Amino acid sequence: MPEPGRLFVISAPSGAGKTSLVKALLARDSNLRVSVSHTTRAQRPTETEGQDYHFVALERFLEMKAAAAFLECAQVFDNHYGTGRAGVEEQLAAGHDVILEIDWQGAAQVRATRPALESIFILPPSRAALEARLRNRRTDSETVIARRLRDAVSDMSHYAEFDYVVVNDEFERAVEELLAILRGRGSGLRADRAALAPLLGDLLA
Repeated sequence: MPEPGRLFVISAPSGAGKTSLVKALLARDSNLRVSVSHTTRAQRPTETEGQDYHFVALERFLEMKAAAAFLECAQVFDNHYGTGRAGVEEQLAAGHDVILEIDWQGAAQVRATRPALESIFILPPSRAALEARLRNRRTDSETVIARRLRDAVSDMSHYAEFDYVVVNDEFERAVEELLAILRGRGSGLRADRAALAPLLGDLLA
C-alpha cells in the first residue's frame, strides 16, 4: 500500500491569482490532485461535470450534508458548496497529495476534523496590485469591484490562521514557494514571519 498523501488548503482573496497558481502546481507535480467541490448552482456552458464541479440538486446536497458527507460546506447567496469527504479520502489513501481550494471559513471547518492539515494563504503584493487585477478582468462594475475589495480585506485579515503565506508578486517565484511548501521545505514561508509586517500594514489598512 502507498504511504497516504497529505492534505493542503490554499486560500486567497479574489484577485490574488490562486487559480492560476494551482494550475501551475498541477502541471509540475504529477502526484498532486485538486478536490472538485459539489455545488447546487446551475452548470455554465463552459463547465464540465466532475472537472469544474459536481453539480447536484439542492435535495441531494442537503441529504449529503445530513449524512456528514462533506469535509466542509457553505451557503454563498442562494447556492451551496461543499467538499466531498469520500473523494478526498480516496485520493489521500492512494498516496496523492490533495489541495482544497476553499476560503478561510472552509479551512477552519476542515482544520477542526483534520488537524494534520497544512494551510497556505496567498496574498497580493499590494492593495494597488489587487485592485488592478480585479479591474483587468473587465467583467465587474465599479460597485462590484468596491465590494470585492472590501471582501478581500476581510478575507486577508484571517491570514494568521494559516500555516504559511505566499506573496504572489512574481508568478514563477510564487509557484516555486508553493512547491517548496508541498515538499516539506516551507519553513521560511511561515505566516508569522516578521518580513510580512510592512505588506500586511498596506493590505489591511
